[in-house]
Amino acid sequence: MKTSQIKSVAASLVCTAATLVAHAGADNRAPEVPFEIAVGDNNKVHFHGYAIGVQIYTWNGTDWGNAVPRATLFDDDGNVVATHFGTPNGPAWRSNSGSEVVGKLPPKRATVDRTAIPWLLLAANPDLTHGPGILGETTFIHRVNTVGGLAPAVAGTTIGQVVEVPYAADYFFYRQSND
Repeated sequence: MKTSQIKSVAASLVCTAATLVAHAGADNRAPEVPFEIAVGDNNKVHFHGYAIGVQIYTWNGTDWGNAVPRATLFDDDGNVVATHFGTPNGPAWRSNSGSEVVGKLPPKRATVDRTAIPWLLLAANPDLTHGPGILGETTFIHRVNTVGGLAPAVAGTTIGQVVEVPYAADYFFYRQSND
């Protein structure tokens, strides 16, 4: 699927979900999200990236376990601005400017589309958020407008089998505001 097609599908999902959403305060850049993953008014969006990547699942003999992300984040002009990956401490993002943020687990979740991975709200781990770049001082991260990424519906064939499932999402990064 082309990036433009994925963005089109994601945009239609947002419109479909609009009746169930809350807006994050007066921040006109914040996405509309289900109430259970809303960010408080004292946090404002400071960075947005559009991600294309994979959710990596490993068969443990019973189920596919938790996904590990690997994605590239792009700005509105299509420039690569950050990478997204898993760490032992949780999901992480590293900007080209060198700043990094790690999200605390478990995240708050909302299923908006049953054919895609859930939308998430992760609190940033302040001990693992650093750098003077665009991700420094992040307080929360939203994963929204998800397309794909679900674990396979069929059982694995061997323990340790790895499957990479394509996905796309928007990530919004928040900082505390004095407003």
